[in-house]
Amino acid sequence: MWDYTDKVMDHFRNPRNVGEIKQPDGVGLVGSLACGDALKLMFKLDDQNRIDQVKFQTFGCASAIASSSAMTEMIKGKTLEEAEAITNQEIADYLGGLPDQKMHCSVMGRDALLAAIDNYRKGKGFERKVESRVVCTCFGVSEQDIERAIRENHLKTVEEVTNYTKAGGGCGTCAPDIEAILTRILGSPPEEVAVPQKPKRLTTIQKIKLVEETLEREIRPALRKDGGDIELVDVDGNLVIVSLRGNCAQCRVANFTLKDVVEVKLREFVSDDLVVVEEAMAGM
Repeated sequence: MWDYTDKVMDHFRNPRNVGEIKQPDGVGLVGSLACGDALKLMFKLDDQNRIDQVKFQTFGCASAIASSSAMTEMIKGKTLEEAEAITNQEIADYLGGLPDQKMHCSVMGRDALLAAIDNYRKGKGFERKVESRVVCTCFGVSEQDIERAIRENHLKTVEEVTNYTKAGGGCGTCAPDIEAILTRILGSPPEEVAVPQKPKRLTTIQKIKLVEETLEREIRPALRKDGGDIELVDVDGNLVIVSLRGNCAQCRVANFTLKDVVEVKLREFVSDDLVVVEEAMAGM
């Protein structure tokens, strides 16, 4: 289970500045539903050209919601020059830190802010324009995105680039391109990180066994600490059907638990293409 700080959970459960602004001065839209994360940010300036109102709408995980909420609080009252100087690391620090695998959420927040400021200054479309070649077609990450993340966050491995940008987190075919960018910027080949190898093909029995082992080792202990539990109901191809028990069954963040904890862990330790649903939703 992700080790989220109390501040992250507070901004996730009680996000600030959610909604829309009528006739905003600047609007930025980054990500897409197809990629799993999308964020729309809008702001309105006061008569001193400081950010007076800021609102956001997002489709994403707990980290995406928390990062967006935190960023809107950070930029209130600032000039555009002050706001655009905020880094994704400062957003993460404001929240008391984010898991490495979720740093891309803070990057997405900053990208939306920069897109909104650009929209205000140029008066053009509010969707972020890709100004360099797309390296990761799975998530639409450009070479410019990767270069900026490497330089600003001092990244040294392909895994770190994936954590901060999502590039390489899909089919993985762009990994050589990411390595080449790292080599060019660092002046030497990127550091190698040993990654546990998952079986390429699993029989149904092997898949069920790995799912059960992962639930027992990685997920169930954390849930039981809060009076909850999870049971495996069935595995149908790439669909994993589970049932939340105890306090988890009535928890208002149950969908977050399924998608941002259970599904992420099963994809990490079992298979990248698993989809987790609760028993009540399986037949819908």
